[in-house]
Amino acid sequence: MIKQLITISLMIGVFCSARAQYDPDKVSKKAKALFEKAYGIAMNGNYNESIKTLQDAIKIEPRYLEAFLSIAGLYFEQKNYKSAIENYEKAKAIDSSWFKDYNLPYSINLAGTGEFVKALQAVNEFLTLPNLNEQSLKAANYRRKTYEFAIEYSKQHPNGNYKFEPQNMGDSINSVHLEYFPTLTIDDKEFIFTRRVNGNEEFYESKFENGHWTKAQPLPGDINSNLNEGAQNISQDGQWLIFTGCNFPYGLGSCDLYISYRTPDGWSKPENMGNRINTESWESAPSLSPDKRDLYFASGRLGGYGGQDLYVCHLLPNGRWSDPENLGPEINSIGDENAPFIHADNQTLYFTSSGHLGYGGTDLFMAKKQAKGWSKPLNLGYPINTIENEGSLVIAADGKTAYYTSDRSDSRGGLDLYSFELREDVRPARTLWVKGKVYDKKTLKGLPSGVELTDLSTRDVMSRVQTDATGNYLITLPVGKDYAFNVKRRGYLFFSENFPLSQKGADSTYNIDIPLQPIEANASVVLKNIFFDLGKFDLRPESTIELDNIFQLLKENPTLKIQISGHTDNIGKATDNMTLSNNRAQAVVKYLMSKGIEAARLTFKGYGATKPVADNDTEQGRAQNRRTELQVVSQ
Repeated sequence: MIKQLITISLMIGVFCSARAQYDPDKVSKKAKALFEKAYGIAMNGNYNESIKTLQDAIKIEPRYLEAFLSIAGLYFEQKNYKSAIENYEKAKAIDSSWFKDYNLPYSINLAGTGEFVKALQAVNEFLTLPNLNEQSLKAANYRRKTYEFAIEYSKQHPNGNYKFEPQNMGDSINSVHLEYFPTLTIDDKEFIFTRRVNGNEEFYESKFENGHWTKAQPLPGDINSNLNEGAQNISQDGQWLIFTGCNFPYGLGSCDLYISYRTPDGWSKPENMGNRINTESWESAPSLSPDKRDLYFASGRLGGYGGQDLYVCHLLPNGRWSDPENLGPEINSIGDENAPFIHADNQTLYFTSSGHLGYGGTDLFMAKKQAKGWSKPLNLGYPINTIENEGSLVIAADGKTAYYTSDRSDSRGGLDLYSFELREDVRPARTLWVKGKVYDKKTLKGLPSGVELTDLSTRDVMSRVQTDATGNYLITLPVGKDYAFNVKRRGYLFFSENFPLSQKGADSTYNIDIPLQPIEANASVVLKNIFFDLGKFDLRPESTIELDNIFQLLKENPTLKIQISGHTDNIGKATDNMTLSNNRAQAVVKYLMSKGIEAARLTFKGYGATKPVADNDTEQGRAQNRRTELQVVSQ
């Protein structure tokens, strides 16, 4: 309604200034009658018909300045900035003195097309007018600040050859109805969004099959209803869906977060996520980390830095969510922050903000997770951000394909879903995927288990996930690191493996099915993450992860007795290899004893090269033979 009032004010010519050339009193009555007719048509919301009527008036009176200004205002209402600029400039050519009052809306349209230098010139000219009221000064100074920001941003972040070319996702996904809030799984095979039909929001899904998206269908199960649900996020493994439900029965506030689980019969009946996450205020826009251990969301609760702030909750070992943590003043501002999206790299956060400096309205920003807190948010820049309000953005696992909602000229009906390639300097880290199944080595039955990957160089846990009920898991990891891979379950020996992935390319998928050995006499496991320097028996620091796993196994099974055995390849003297392997096994036992494990529960033995598991004629085989093993002596 405010914009409509602006348009109306332009049409009736409420501004006054010195008019050196143009005289409205000389406009013909017939042209004026068409102008008044156009005004009435615009009041009824028919802008195209109003523009046509004004153009008819111009045919009668080619220098009808007010008609050109009014057409410009109507095109601005339709976000047709280019046509608005053309008509403003036609008016300016008739009488530049008269036009000075309109340099502010003219500058906004220039900014709408990315002409920020010209926009700054126009608004500066507007600010030279005498006796501007407080509201005009405030609006003009705000716009000037955004134009100056845009000009400086383009200097610091040159686009180069980047082209912003959003592609409509097509008739399989978009319809004559409104489509918005995109979200997809890590493998880019399942795309879920909200569609509004006759005022009712429902969740739809499309599958990527044979190179294209299938016709979208409502989500199966008990998740869709006649209530107001939307702003959803599917977990990267496709097993959880968290969404916003507003005015639900027994809700805690106006809008709460709810969770639904994938079942063989479709999505389960939604569950309110409880009073740690939800309040009597407004909670919305959830985003799960790839390991499903962190939940980001927006909330209007008291105690924030502005209207709506971003928060994160952490999944606790008991299965409950922690109290929400405000992401802090680096992310949150005195304005509104919304639509958080944490990428598959688990480091890069995208969100919208009206409080950080940008192009006007609500802009999209990116921040990186650091050792303490977050980096300073980076505006995604024009043309991703515009003078309008931007909405949610999600980025595929490849780090470059982005999905968002827009009402561009090729939309099927209002808001549609689009994809585009993200500019390189605002992309997240590229990732690796590790997926598979944990199962009992003897029965082959899937086992719910904890799966943990640790950065070998820093010993920081990079990802910790729980498999589903049938043992399936999926983990996404940043490239450029080497990892220790550990799987634990009570009653079983842990699984350990190391992956030298620092030289591997991004977007690689590793399928690793993991057999767990039940704890019983003679059961054994190779300790893949025990490391020694060549020819030495001093434990390297990165071995601590594995050593602590052995310690934990012994603590959880207080009657368990084990033997640690050392093995070498066949290079060198047999006696030297026997001594080296024995000393290495003893080093592991000494570490466990230093942690408090009784000596009676521990034995060690070196076998040298006498028990190879691979051919010693190749380096790969020799590497397999150089190993440390754990064997169960008794329970």
